[in-house]
Amino acid sequence: QVQLLESGGRLVQAGDSLRLSCTASGRTFSTYTMGWFRQAPGKEREFVAAISRSSGSTYYADSVKGRFTISRDNAKNTVYLQMNSLKPEDTAVYYCAARDSGIVYFDRSKYNTWGQGTQVTVSS
Repeated sequence: QVQLLESGGRLVQAGDSLRLSCTASGRTFSTYTMGWFRQAPGKEREFVAAISRSSGSTYYADSVKGRFTISRDNAKNTVYLQMNSLKPEDTAVYYCAARDSGIVYFDRSKYNTWGQGTQVTVSS
């Protein structure tokens, strides 16, 4: 099973861009479907984006579609979340998640490996 470590979160201003990274340990990263989720204070953890094993398919929450891009580099065991045109409502802890499956899920309960999260704060 892989272990995940997110990085890249910080305080930015509305309209700025930010790229989050999630690096996985282990040699089977390419067999995992990867997802990004976020959790704002007082709210449930919600789906942000997901990517298939081979990067052939990507999926986004409506709230981030057109602003965020998920990608992965299997040679580097890393998945990225490029976030553009950030809004204060994007403020949350962002989590990387993995599932050893070829099926891409939006449901957080389907992911069995999680990182510790990275804080993104967008000021207005």
